[in-house]
Amino acid sequence: MNTFWLKIAALAIVVVAAIVLIGVFSPSGKPQPLPEPTAAEPVNKPVKTFDEQVDKDREKFSSPPKSPEQPTKTPAEEPIKQQVQEQNQPAGNKPVRPAVKPVQLYFKPLSEIDKVEAERLLNVAVSGRSLGRLPQTGFQLMVQTCRQIISKWPDSWYAYNAKKMLIDMPVRFREQYKITKEELDVSEFEKQRPRTEPFSGTDTVEEESP
Repeated sequence: MNTFWLKIAALAIVVVAAIVLIGVFSPSGKPQPLPEPTAAEPVNKPVKTFDEQVDKDREKFSSPPKSPEQPTKTPAEEPIKQQVQEQNQPAGNKPVRPAVKPVQLYFKPLSEIDKVEAERLLNVAVSGRSLGRLPQTGFQLMVQTCRQIISKWPDSWYAYNAKKMLIDMPVRFREQYKITKEELDVSEFEKQRPRTEPFSGTDTVEEESP
């Protein structure tokens, strides 16, 4: 009889000890905070929406190209950025600044009538570029309009932007629409040709002969 009660007492002690150990080593009910992303694990940026991409296409291709006299950064901003970069570099390992020479472009001024028509077609081409990003569409409208611009005003900045759009198109679509090397060549705009003028960033109008 005494042995039976001793076994019951021993079993109760084992159960109590097990409960205590489980409470000590088990995780708390509070949710653990998520680890913050480090520099090696950057946070992915949200994908641009279709409307944002349309605005980017218009800004990039609907406006005249920038002339060498139009700096992309203010004179006071550039030295400060370079100074900070040099301070962050280890001693004896400072980068060498390459001399970047601005490229002067040469375009033929258009008459007011041609300018209006060229702007209209360029806007159609830019819209066709944006629509080409959608599934099951393609860039046929953009390619046809760019070729029309290049054919009608080959020496204008409109043709230059049209070629830039063809260059920016994915390679597989260049092959699909049989884009030629001449349609991708913009080096001719870096040379002065008959009736072309150095481009200063503003679209001048050619005076029509009476």
